[in-house]
Amino acid sequence: MMTVQATKIGTNAEPADTPILEMRGISQIFPGVKALDGVNIALYPGKVTALIGENGAGKSTLVKILTGIYRPNEGEILIDGKPTTFANAQDAIDAGVTAIHQETVLFDELTVGENIFLGHAPKTRLGLIDWRQINERSRTLMQALESDIDPTTKLKDFSIAQRHLVAIARALSVEARIVIMDEPTAALSRKEIDDLFRIVEGLKRQGKAILFISHKFDEVYEIADNYAVFRDGRMVGSGVLKSTPQDEIVRLMVGRDVHDVFPKTPAVIGASVLSVQGYSHETEFRNISFDLKKGEILGVYGLIGAGRSELCQSLFGITRPAAGSLTLEGKPITISSPADAIAAGIVYVPEERGRHGLALDMPIYQNMSLPSLIRTSVSGFLKAANELKLARKYAERLDLRAAALSVPVGTLSGGNQQKVVIGKWLATAPKVIILDEPTKGIDIGSKAAVHGFISELAGEGLSIIMISSELPEILGMSDRVLVMREGLSAGIYERDGLSAETLVRAATGNA
Repeated sequence: MMTVQATKIGTNAEPADTPILEMRGISQIFPGVKALDGVNIALYPGKVTALIGENGAGKSTLVKILTGIYRPNEGEILIDGKPTTFANAQDAIDAGVTAIHQETVLFDELTVGENIFLGHAPKTRLGLIDWRQINERSRTLMQALESDIDPTTKLKDFSIAQRHLVAIARALSVEARIVIMDEPTAALSRKEIDDLFRIVEGLKRQGKAILFISHKFDEVYEIADNYAVFRDGRMVGSGVLKSTPQDEIVRLMVGRDVHDVFPKTPAVIGASVLSVQGYSHETEFRNISFDLKKGEILGVYGLIGAGRSELCQSLFGITRPAAGSLTLEGKPITISSPADAIAAGIVYVPEERGRHGLALDMPIYQNMSLPSLIRTSVSGFLKAANELKLARKYAERLDLRAAALSVPVGTLSGGNQQKVVIGKWLATAPKVIILDEPTKGIDIGSKAAVHGFISELAGEGLSIIMISSELPEILGMSDRVLVMREGLSAGIYERDGLSAETLVRAATGNA
């Protein structure tokens, strides 16, 4: 176990050209999805490598492999040139790998010292926890980070920035040589970001290899030495950051003519159906305004934490807005619950269909009929024949592939599960349907089927809000795109002439 001297951080190791860690040919395959495909990446002592890519590009999967949560299906990990296998998270920690996440994985009711040494507390000769040593070593670690945080104080009394310091101290306490920082500045002020970057510079001087994940280009160019760009699970570019223009990074992120991959059936756009004016939530989004028209697909794009899902969940009544108004077909409406939204004709297909959109152990036909029980009941009693009739209608319309409508919906593929969720809401005859990541986790063939059906619905006059992290999907399917950044609207863009670069710049604040 490392003993840290009470000096300013960053007084020893010099950067080197030999990587501490290499990942060679790493592939990670989940059912129907190849999350990583032959990835190669190297991390060097004394260097910050920025990992850049859209949501869903494979960054989180790579971090989970590096921290021992996943074991890759293919490829090898080398530390100091020697092949290494992480069977679990403890193996990664023992090898000197630690991660500091956007939402620090710490415990409010434990003290700072207990959080720092949780799982590897020093012991007395009798095998008991040595509390004196925990507090002394924690205080030394915090002093090395130029902080006077008292290690005996419970964590719940500290700010987000101070929690990041505790997370960094925890990393140093296990002799970490490779530090992963996953969106570490998402909830920090500019001063707190400056303080964090000062600490990062100190870690570099100590010879730590740092993997820095961020969507914010200004921060990446400020702190990183090298870069690696992921797209669709592949490494598509890497190099020295200072010699690479930002435009090149953006092109690497998006990389293809998406209109050829996701063609959209033309639809006749009518009058406004839903008008949202000044919609705000106490903590998630502020002053959002837009009009959704008949037959229109309005794409909603933004980075993680931009407030996209939170906005749409509020429109569906899951959370209540603090301000703003809604007008549906020219009439003011108030939505205080999902029941209000459904009654008004607004429905929501959630991102996590397995957790929030389906009862996985129930049959397909019962899932399909859940929002329409009044229609399928007789004198207050459910009638299975009516449920089956309703389910059969939408199963045929959606080309649902299943052995029978009586099988549990959890036995279906991801694409077919998504068809069930969409089908159950279409059965309510909505005016507006909100689709949150409609093709997340489904294979290419099923994506094409879902996209085709979305286009058909728009062609029939249904108004659609589609949240997506995938630029090809947004550009290929949307008539207009609302871009959100940090809870605010960053602009609404027309489809004609819209480029991926424009959306990325708007979403990252680099427009």
